[in-house]
Amino acid sequence: MTAQEPGTVAVRNILTRLCKRSGLSAERLRTTEIDISPLLELPVIRRRAHREGVLDPRLVVGPVIREHAEKLPPSTHFIVDAALSLGWWREHGAGEVDLDRLYAADLGERRVYLAENWARLHELAGATPEPAELTARHLRTSPEHRAFTELAALLHVDPGYGRSRSSASGLDSAVAAAAPARGEVVVLGDAVIDHIYRTDHLPGESSPARGGFTEKIGGKGLNRAVAAARLGFRTELIATVGDDHAGRRIGAYLHRHRVGVRHLKTVAGEPTPVGAVIVTVTGSFATIEHDADAVRLTVEDLCSAEVLDTLTGADAVFLTLEHSTSVLEHVLRTLRDAPRPRLFVHAGPPVPAPQYFYEFFDRIDYLVGSRRELAVLLAPGADFTGEGYDDQEVFDAEVIARLRALGVGCVCVVEHFRCLVRSARVRLDLGPALAVRVTDSPGAAAAFTAALAYRLAGHDWVAEPADFRWASAAMAAAQSFGDIPDAMPVVERIDRIAAAAAASQGDSDVTDASSASV
Repeated sequence: MTAQEPGTVAVRNILTRLCKRSGLSAERLRTTEIDISPLLELPVIRRRAHREGVLDPRLVVGPVIREHAEKLPPSTHFIVDAALSLGWWREHGAGEVDLDRLYAADLGERRVYLAENWARLHELAGATPEPAELTARHLRTSPEHRAFTELAALLHVDPGYGRSRSSASGLDSAVAAAAPARGEVVVLGDAVIDHIYRTDHLPGESSPARGGFTEKIGGKGLNRAVAAARLGFRTELIATVGDDHAGRRIGAYLHRHRVGVRHLKTVAGEPTPVGAVIVTVTGSFATIEHDADAVRLTVEDLCSAEVLDTLTGADAVFLTLEHSTSVLEHVLRTLRDAPRPRLFVHAGPPVPAPQYFYEFFDRIDYLVGSRRELAVLLAPGADFTGEGYDDQEVFDAEVIARLRALGVGCVCVVEHFRCLVRSARVRLDLGPALAVRVTDSPGAAAAFTAALAYRLAGHDWVAEPADFRWASAAMAAAQSFGDIPDAMPVVERIDRIAAAAAASQGDSDVTDASSASV
């Protein structure tokens, strides 16, 4: 387990103690015998008090904590809200929540009500419960501990430059309270319901697997949009959903995670697509992509002036290959004539005729994918898969050389938490970070892409080896067994893993940053 910052631990311990009895309130803060000075000294508290002209910082603790709690994943937010009696459901319960029990004077009663209504509360909020079931006895142990740790980390890392709550209301207050955005990212990809199968091994024709099933919100596009939003980007997702409860769940989920939904298209009369992810106990995974062609983007969806402005005016565009050939060609052609956005392309899922896009490869700034995904881009039908190559390094070099010859600016081979980077400036081979404890994770590539964009936005979009090392640490921070978008990390978590990796490895894994490409 990665060591936590002392300040985070101190704040977490204070919050844990404050949740006893009636929870967090101005009266509780005035009369408590708990030493809350580490909480009051947080920059986010001090600056809020100064900005609002408040002499006693205890008066702004409640509003600040409520705003930061809303930035947490839904399940974590609900735990913190009930434990501290923050009152979020007073505005969002629509008369279906027993507020007297959820915010009772006794912590034990609040826990019982939360556990008994765990699934229903998530249903009302359009969210997926994690864990799927909860008891009051289990809640008081690891779930509450993790929830308060995440909240304390947010409070500890926030410098406090956001606007006051009075400038926003409801769920948008999380946006208003956030630090200045890193830039604007637009993501084109799918938003689906993922059926997650956790198994003992990946099944084969003669080796059935045993395991369990859960249902989660996901999709390659949605995962990358959430990852970018968690790192502070203003984010828009261009995608389609069905006209059903699942589509509404996805919209609510994106809204909670501060992902723009102006261009989230609802297809009337169609169900939201469903995909499948099979994840083993080691983190190895396989996916089954949906084939719901009726619920996909069309070229017509992308031709409005508003969508074109969104695409061409972004700082970065994340594009997955989940679209039709005509849509992919339209997007690449549009961006070829728009020099501003940096284009990050994920090389999956496989497309039937990648040669249609070769003329646009010189517009791709960063191409990210596994060895298999990258190789298939060069040979439809998987003819070019490494067969006949005894040396994996020779095969890697051949694939990368061909992609670079087609014009790709930087090729990033991301697989099993390893990262191989080749561009005109950087030759880099990175092994898994110290924090990695499984062999792979379905969210690693999404976390890597968003983290790389985060670093480049702070470095005038010029990539250096340190930027790829940080993005590689983000993969370790996103280890999960199927809760893909909820596992996307915040900056502080990536920083801790990257610092640990740097301390143990130094710069031994970096070749001269100015060396020629493969």
